[in-house]
Amino acid sequence: MLADFKDFTLFLGQYLHKRLFHSFNCFESAKDLLVEGLVAKRGKYVRPFLHSSMTGLILIGLALAPILQGVLPQEKIEGGTGGSILGSASMVEAATTTEISLKPRDSVVSYIVQPGDTVSGIAQKFGVSLDTVRWQNNLPSIESLKPGQKLEIPPVSGIVHKVKRGDTIYSIAKRYKVDAQGIVNWPFNTYTDDENFSLAVGQILVVPDGVMPDEQLWDPTARMAQRLTPSAGEVSPTGQFIWPAAGMITQYFKWYHPAIDVANNAAPDILAADAGTVVVAGMPDRWGYGIRVIIDHGNGFQTLYGHLQQLYVQAGQTVNRGDSIGKMGSTGRSTGIHLHLEIRYNGAAQDPLRFLQ
Repeated sequence: MLADFKDFTLFLGQYLHKRLFHSFNCFESAKDLLVEGLVAKRGKYVRPFLHSSMTGLILIGLALAPILQGVLPQEKIEGGTGGSILGSASMVEAATTTEISLKPRDSVVSYIVQPGDTVSGIAQKFGVSLDTVRWQNNLPSIESLKPGQKLEIPPVSGIVHKVKRGDTIYSIAKRYKVDAQGIVNWPFNTYTDDENFSLAVGQILVVPDGVMPDEQLWDPTARMAQRLTPSAGEVSPTGQFIWPAAGMITQYFKWYHPAIDVANNAAPDILAADAGTVVVAGMPDRWGYGIRVIIDHGNGFQTLYGHLQQLYVQAGQTVNRGDSIGKMGSTGRSTGIHLHLEIRYNGAAQDPLRFLQ
């Protein structure tokens, strides 16, 4: 049997060699004829050959078109033929449409007044107060706009101040009736010395919520009045947030300041707004919140108490609602004694005034 298998293998090899050799010779002969035909008479048959090849490719494309049409997705266009081509152009046009950025503005922008524009409409369009547009552009009256007029729009309601010799953030804050901490909290203001907030003559400083002195507001409702917070007093575990300290609210919740600031020069103790576990107690970085306490309340909520001068708790311990956790101070990026209070839910900043009672 082994001898038969060897004979069969030898026969098969000889047969395949003969057939392959014959096929190769046929291919070479055909190629030689084709080359001779193309080069004959200085390329006389090249053009007919190319035309024939292109015709063949077109016929193949027409044969495959119905198959490709059934496989590739198409967008139907009403009122016309050739839907797939028009649909593709439509999709390209949609993909290249410019979208307006939602990134907060950090500087003054220019705006050309259009027919029908009003000061209040422009202010609303850019999310600033009516008086902010007025002061930045020295408008004499609310009716003084003209089409084609160029306006400067500040990035936030308030004043854009050019620093003069002798200016400090404290004198500027006093001039425009705001707390100095509000100027520091604006993230795009810069200083020659971050430790004492020194300013350079000629630099531009944004004063959020600033009011031009000795001028009657066109929209008096736009400026939120300061108010006293209620005293924490005696507390009981109700599962709701209490005021952690008494004092004056000097900064409210904004996109660039996700908290409220409560100032009190008496530097009272800070109370835990609700029961929970202390997860941070200290000053892990030099600036920012300064000495801080973060309490995890175990229900998705966390509270942060910043700028303290003393700590009464340690990370890992539990506290009851109303327990003293530290003393109000001015550590970190701060201009005076106050509490920086944040309330977060599942990591997202919330307006504390919605929860405090």
